[in-house]
This record gives sequence, C-alpha cells and structure tokens, in this order.
Amino acid sequence: MAKPDYIYAAARIRAKELSCFSTSTLEQLMACKSDEECLRLLGEKGWGDGSARQTPESLLEQERNKTWDQLRELVEDMHIFDVFLYANDYHNLKAAIKENYAPSHGADIYNPNGTIDPTLLRQAVESHDFSLLPPAMADAAEEALSTLRETGDGQLCDIILDHAALRAVADAGKASGSELLAFYAEHTVACADIKIAVRCQRTGKSLAFVQRALVPCDTLDVSQLAQASVESFDAICDYLARTDYEGAVEALSHSASAFERWCDNRLIQKIQPQKYETSSIGPLAAWLLARENEIKTVRILLSGKRNGLSDDAIRERLREMYV
Repeated sequence: MAKPDYIYAAARIRAKELSCFSTSTLEQLMACKSDEECLRLLGEKGWGDGSARQTPESLLEQERNKTWDQLRELVEDMHIFDVFLYANDYHNLKAAIKENYAPSHGADIYNPNGTIDPTLLRQAVESHDFSLLPPAMADAAEEALSTLRETGDGQLCDIILDHAALRAVADAGKASGSELLAFYAEHTVACADIKIAVRCQRTGKSLAFVQRALVPCDTLDVSQLAQASVESFDAICDYLARTDYEGAVEALSHSASAFERWCDNRLIQKIQPQKYETSSIGPLAAWLLARENEIKTVRILLSGKRNGLSDDAIRERLREMYV
C-alpha cells in the first residue's frame, strides 16, 4: 500500500508556523500587568473566540480545538495522530472505573479529546463487557476493575491503567512508520518511567511495585532503573548519567517541575528539524506538538500572573518555543 502524500499538507503547515508564538511573543505576554491583560493581548493575536468574557480555560480549550480542526482539514486519516490521544482514553477509562466503584455526581471528569467515546467506556465498565474496547485496553480494564473491587486500592488501579496507557503509546509509535512519532512515543515512555522511579524512591516503594509500574522502552534499562529506585535518589541519577537522559539529572535535583520543563524542552528541540521536512507526516505532528507546547506555556504564564508570581518565577517555568 502506498504511503500517503503529505506534500500539500506540509506546505500548509509551513504557513501556519508563521503564527506560532516565539520567545518575543512570550516577552510581550510577560510585560502584561495581569492575567486579564494577557487575555486581551491573546485575543488581539487571534486566540479564543473574541469574547470579552473569555476565561483562561475556555480560551485554551478553543485553541486546542482549533489545532485539531485544522489538522482534520489537511489529513484524511486522523488515526495517525491517535498516539497523542491514548492518555486521554485511559484517563477516561480510569474515571469510568472509579465512578462505577464509588459514584460521584456533578463533576465533569471525562476528557472529550480521545479516540474512544467516554460514553462507550462507561457502558463497558457498567456492563462489565470489555469486548466493546480494543483488546489491550479490555485486558487492562478487566484487571483494574477486578483489582479495585477486590482490594479497594485506587493506587494499584492507577498503576495498571497508567502502565497500559504507556504501552499503547509505545506500540503506536513503533507501528507508525514515522521517525518523529516513534521518537515521541519513546520520549514519552522514558520520561514517565523516570518520574515513576523518582516518585517510588521518595515514597519507599518495593522493588516489585516499581517493576510493575515501569514500562519497557529502548533507551532505558528498566531493570537497572527499578533497582536504582529502591536504593537511593543518587543511584537513579548515577544510572541516568550513563543514558540519553543525562541532562535530566540536574533538573531532577532541582524540582519535579524543572524535570517536566526539561522533558518538554527536549521534545521541542528534537522535533525542530521537522520544519525543513516536506513530504512526511513529521511536519504536521511537530506542529501539533508545538501548539500543545504553546498552549501549555500560555497556561503556565496566565496561572503565574493570576497567582502573583514574580516574573523570574514565571520565566523559569516557561517552555522553549518551536519557532
């Protein structure tokens, strides 16, 4: 089967990249005195719907929807982008299982931006008929629901579903045939494994627990990472210093948020060569990631302004831009 031709779509994305935020745009936003002033400036730059009563969350959600709508105009088969949505599917599955176990009312706990309708997930859990779901997800759902009902251990339920979500991302990246999507999947799983190892070390989890939580990937030896996790934080850093994630050590030593920033910046740096590609899915996927990074950065900036953080405190949380 011939590969799709993305030449036209990539050319259109080149034009859209011109409207992406640069570092100078972030500085304009930083110069605003309040989050309300930031929202006005964002509106002038075409963000949101132009409403004077726009809230930060509605504006950011509209920008995310715009991004996906623009991709749908350019790409006939959107399944190539499912790798970016599996986390939302498993979040919704987790919500459905916990709602079934301990019903809650009034809160909107589902994310509409997934590959599976949340209503179907709720139906599968309520009927205990997981044949409605993809096989790998069905197995994880069965195990997670049974575990929660038998033990009442919500954390173990989370571990099962988070592990399955990362495996879905890893498998999709490898099956995509795209170098960029494969890198994204590997990066996502490896960074998640590092966070899990550090969290388990700080909470004193057993080796068996860590091994259950970590997801195999190509750029980390999860056996060594798990062993380091039950030894000490320094052991984790010593191991990472011998891997592709050496740069994470300094960030981890600073704070969890610094590590999150390092992960996001590493991804943006690695995808920047896609600006010069012309015929693959890479430029479109890179633009999607760039927009998600942009939206996340604006959210951080707006939150900082709203909570009265200093400019220095906000700047140290901002991500690198794609352009």
